[in-house]
Amino acid sequence: MRLVVAPILACALLAGCTKVGTTGAAGTTGGRNPWTQPGVLRIGFQVAPNTLDPLLAANTSEDNIDHFLFDNLVSVDQKGNPVPMLAAVVPTLENGGISKDGLTITYHLRKGITWSDGYPLTSKDVKFSWSAILNPNNNVISQTGYALVKSVDTPDDTTVVFHMKQRFSPAVNTLFAESDSPYEIVPEHVLGKLHDINNAAFNSDPVTSGPFRLREWVRGDHISLIPNDKYFLGKPKLTEVVLKFIPDENTEVNALRTHDIDWQFEASPEEYKELQAIAGIAIVLQDRNENEHITMNTKHPPLDDVRVRQAIAYALDRQKLVDDLTGGSAVVADQDLPPFMLGYSKDVTRYPLDLTKARSLLAAAGWLPGSDGMLMKNGQKLDLTIVYNVTNATRRSAVVQVQAMLQAVGIQVAIKAYQGGLLFASMGQGGILQNGKFDLAWAGWVAGVDPDQSSEYMCNAWPPHGNNNMFYCNPELDRAEARALENFDIPTRKKAYAEIEGILAHDVPELPVWWPRQIQPINPDFKNFAPNLVTETWNSYAWEI
Repeated sequence: MRLVVAPILACALLAGCTKVGTTGAAGTTGGRNPWTQPGVLRIGFQVAPNTLDPLLAANTSEDNIDHFLFDNLVSVDQKGNPVPMLAAVVPTLENGGISKDGLTITYHLRKGITWSDGYPLTSKDVKFSWSAILNPNNNVISQTGYALVKSVDTPDDTTVVFHMKQRFSPAVNTLFAESDSPYEIVPEHVLGKLHDINNAAFNSDPVTSGPFRLREWVRGDHISLIPNDKYFLGKPKLTEVVLKFIPDENTEVNALRTHDIDWQFEASPEEYKELQAIAGIAIVLQDRNENEHITMNTKHPPLDDVRVRQAIAYALDRQKLVDDLTGGSAVVADQDLPPFMLGYSKDVTRYPLDLTKARSLLAAAGWLPGSDGMLMKNGQKLDLTIVYNVTNATRRSAVVQVQAMLQAVGIQVAIKAYQGGLLFASMGQGGILQNGKFDLAWAGWVAGVDPDQSSEYMCNAWPPHGNNNMFYCNPELDRAEARALENFDIPTRKKAYAEIEGILAHDVPELPVWWPRQIQPINPDFKNFAPNLVTETWNSYAWEI
C-alpha cells in the first residue's frame, strides 16, 4: 500500500482494492457529524437520468440509479466474487447450472420475491426482459450476449433456462449481471403488451423490485427514494435516498464543502487535490475495469486512415495529461484493459510522445503543412471536432490541452460541449456518440467484471446493436474475440485477449489515456459503502448513515 497524501491511502491497481481515508477533524473521533441527517443519504449526480427503465439506461449514472430500484440475477462483491441476487445460486459448471457443452445456463430464482405493486416476480419476467432487449423497437444501448441466446424456457415460476446459440464464456457475468451494460429485470405484467417501452409511463413511475422505490421525481432537480419494506434481502437501513442533480462539478464540490450532500457520485480526477483539502470527508478510491480515452470516429475521414490515428496518438503527451489532471489518482494507460484484468498484454504497440513520428505519419497520409503551418491535403485543412460532456471538470480541461497538443503538429481542433444526457444517450434517443456526430470524443468506459469488450469493438456492435461508437471493424479482431468468447479455459482466453489488445493498439480506434481509480468523496458517517468493480450501488440495501 502506497501513501499518496496523508491521510488518504491508495494502493496499486489490484482488483477489488478499495481504500477509505478521512480528511479533516470531523468524522475521525467516532462522533456523529453535525450535518448528517440520520437515515437520509443525499447524493450528488452530475447527469440527470432520461429514464428509470433499466433496459434503457445509457450511462453509469442511470445504471447506478436503477440498481436502487431493480436487481440483477447475479452481481459481484467488492472483490469481484459473484453474488446471487434474484438468482438463488450462481450457475457454474461445477453445480450444473452451466451445461458441460456450455450451451445451456439454468437459473433458479429466489422464492417469494414481489414487485412493488404486489405481483410476484417470476421466470416470465426474466424471459420478457430478455425479449425486450432484443426488440428492435426498443432504444436499448447494447444486445451483446443477449443476441447469442437462442431461446429461454420457463418450466416453472422460479426456473429460467437460457439456450445459447454458441458457447459464450462471459454469459453468467453478462446476462442480467455486472457487464458493461448491466441490465436488471423489469415486470412483464406492466410492459409486456406494449409495442415498445421507449415512452412507457413506467419509465418515470416504475413498478420496482429493488431495495428502494420511487417517492418523487422532480425533473432536473432531484429524485427521492424510500425503502421497499418487503425487499427480499431485508428492509434497507436507510429511511430515504435523495439524488440531487447538480450539472456543474464545481457546484458539487461546494455542496460537499457545505455538507449539502453526503456523497459526490464519481468525482473527476481534476478535483482530487481540492477534495482532499475539504475537512470532514472521506475518499474512497475504487478500482474498476475502466479507462479514460479519446474515441476516434473511424468512419469520418481522415480518421478512417490508421496513419492519422497513430499520428494523433504520438502527438499527445498522455503523461502530462495524467500529471496535470488527475492529481496522482490515475496511471497512464497503454491499452483499454488495466493490468489486473485477464487479457492485459505486456506486448503491444505503445505511443510515447514523438512529434517527429507524428508528422512523418501525417505526411505519409498526404497531409502537409500549408503557409500557416496547418496541415492540408487536396486544398482541405485537417480540421477535427472533439466533443465532451460539459459537466465534467477534468474533461473540460483535457480537451483544451488536446486541442493545443494537436495544433502543435498542424491539426486544427474545434471543441464542442454537450450535456452528458445527450452525449451518452442511445441512438434512438439522439445520442451524439451513438449517432456518430463527432470526430473525436473524450469519454470514459466502465467495463464489466469479465474482460469481454465485444460490445465495444466487434463489427456487429455498431449502434444500435452495441457500444462500438468508433464505427470500427477488423475481421481479424472479430476472430480473436470469437476465440475469447467461445472458450471457458483461462489460457485460451488470455492468449486471445492478448491478440485483441495488440490489434487495438495498432489500429487505435480509440486512444486510452489513463486508468482511473474512481474517486468517491463521502461523509464519514456513510457506512457499508463497498463499490464493486462495476457498480457503486449494488449493495445499497446494507447502507447506513
